[in-house]
Amino acid sequence: MNRPDWFQAEEALQQIQVIGSDRNELVNIIGDVEGLNCIGTGTDAAVFTYDGLPQYAFKMYSDHALDKLENEKQVYEQLKGLPYFPTYYGSGRNVLVISFEPGDTLLECLEKGIPVPEQVMLDVDAAREAVRSRGLNPRDIHLKNVILQDGRGKVIDVSEYIQDGNDNRWEHLVWAYHNIYPRIKGTPISPRMLQTIKWGYNQFDHANVKMDDLAKKANRLFSRFMK
Repeated sequence: MNRPDWFQAEEALQQIQVIGSDRNELVNIIGDVEGLNCIGTGTDAAVFTYDGLPQYAFKMYSDHALDKLENEKQVYEQLKGLPYFPTYYGSGRNVLVISFEPGDTLLECLEKGIPVPEQVMLDVDAAREAVRSRGLNPRDIHLKNVILQDGRGKVIDVSEYIQDGNDNRWEHLVWAYHNIYPRIKGTPISPRMLQTIKWGYNQFDHANVKMDDLAKKANRLFSRFMK
């Protein structure tokens, strides 16, 4: 049986260690291999591209999060054929292989002042409905998990879709898009300002926060920004 071509990156990937923690901190990466490029880190995994195989992204999990790799693998298999998500190609002991999806995340769009068309929001809404139709739960959709790709939206992290409950993150983003974003659309926002907004948002219980309270907090923060 012939191995898929993405196995060509296996030797390089196995020279890298992704180290996690139990404190919900970003993973650390040990090792440096020519041709292997880290394009993102999270609390459970890091994502790499390989120069010889630019069509793939390799999500490498830390040992403490291998159960989450299995969960994400299951989710991708259930989402097969949906155009709103990366294509799943296979997995190794600690690596998930998906299609590399070019584009800026919504967070990067805010930082760079790149306008986000409403079609992106509509695409994510459609993606969420499609996820539910496959018996999964579309949650943990935030600014770093959606990319702007040729005027459309694509969701790039599905790792929590096997969990229960609604964290309301996407509903809050939709509200902010319609009520706050028109005032800042096309204006670059500093990472420091975005961190302040994130900190303020994280003070709320996302699942139970009242929209009026969220609106008051958001308006106070952006009033300072717009001065």
